[in-house]
Amino acid sequence: MKRSAVAPSDRTADRNTERLARGGMLFIGLLLIASNLRAAITSVGPVLGDIRADLGFSAVTASVLIAIPLVAFGVFSPVAPVIASRLGIERTLGAALVVLAVGIVLRSWPGQVTIWAGTVLLGLAIALINVLLPALVKRDYPSRVGSVTGTYSAVQSGVAAIAAGVAVPIAGAADHGWRLSIGIWAGLALVALAVFLPQLRVGAQRQPASSAEQGGAGAEPANPPTDAASGRTPAARGYRSPWGSALAWQVTLFMGLQSTIYYTVVTWWPAVEQAGGLSPAMAGWHQFAYQMFGLVGTVLCAATISRMRDQRVLAVAVSVLMFAGILGQLLVPGIGLLWVSLIGLGSGGSIVLALALLGLRTRHHGQSAALSGMAQSLGYLLAACGPIVFSVLHDATSAWVVPLMLLLGVVIVQVVFGLLGSRDRFIDGDDHRDGASA
Repeated sequence: MKRSAVAPSDRTADRNTERLARGGMLFIGLLLIASNLRAAITSVGPVLGDIRADLGFSAVTASVLIAIPLVAFGVFSPVAPVIASRLGIERTLGAALVVLAVGIVLRSWPGQVTIWAGTVLLGLAIALINVLLPALVKRDYPSRVGSVTGTYSAVQSGVAAIAAGVAVPIAGAADHGWRLSIGIWAGLALVALAVFLPQLRVGAQRQPASSAEQGGAGAEPANPPTDAASGRTPAARGYRSPWGSALAWQVTLFMGLQSTIYYTVVTWWPAVEQAGGLSPAMAGWHQFAYQMFGLVGTVLCAATISRMRDQRVLAVAVSVLMFAGILGQLLVPGIGLLWVSLIGLGSGGSIVLALALLGLRTRHHGQSAALSGMAQSLGYLLAACGPIVFSVLHDATSAWVVPLMLLLGVVIVQVVFGLLGSRDRFIDGDDHRDGASA
């Protein structure tokens, strides 16, 4: 009996269908991974009062708890490409999701030690994902980096808003309900892992040079393993190291200062508003508004920044919005929704600007990766100090006036470094020229 022949066109169609299905699952998995980047952090602020009351934490202790993930971001971000160079991007992301789920559950488990250990683990996991998710996008969507990054950033912000908004209602469902409120997000990590699981097998079949060894978070797929993940510095390839560049330090400080404001607001703004007479539930929904307006600011800034050669106007605009919101809360707290919305718009725009400057101020993806590592490591370490200093000033004065005035000062300094870092030039000292690649 003769075998029925399969037409080449049919085989091609089957391969195309399989490729599209695999690509669709990869994209969904990528979005689900991104949805885990902030939810575990933004769900804490609205119920921080319950955590303090239950565990007997002072304001400073609570601030240290919030700061731990940021310290982990600063410490582990430079290590992420090295780990991925050995395991591959997919396996490292898969392992990070497992660690994230374990950390979230451990953090919500009864006991004093578990909340600290779980927070450290989730900080480590998110640090790995923060660095390697852009690498996955760069490798698998090289012609759509901007759109894919914008999409997963929007998902990240949207889920962060939901996590903040539902925290108090979930916590009120039972005694010690804050544990459930911050613990349920382990399920999201496991869902992301389940969808992304087939990619672990695909990633294992890749040659090492096609994963993280291609240059960490900023490499082109076809380049040799001589960038961030391989341990070589841009200077070794003829690019100036950002650590010796004044412009790189200006970009780094802008990154750190805007992150300081974001994480201080995420941590303490519900307490600030409750001191002004707002109910805990409404303060939680104001955090939802903060995140949603941050999403709007992200989209607006992303749409604007590509049309500008010089970003100083944006640096001033996002800072003015943040300044106006903080000052409004200080002077007229009765319309707090307006003020938190303005801060959200400014925060959403400022993070997009800070991330864009990592590429706009460099000539090559290797140099950009080095600047990214510098800015994110030092920036998050600086941001970790914000909530702690904010709470120390509150405890010292028994009011929020002085901490809010300090936050206004942070915005003023942010404007200065935003203006300096947004000038149209490269970190090697030369101005941009027509046709120069940013």
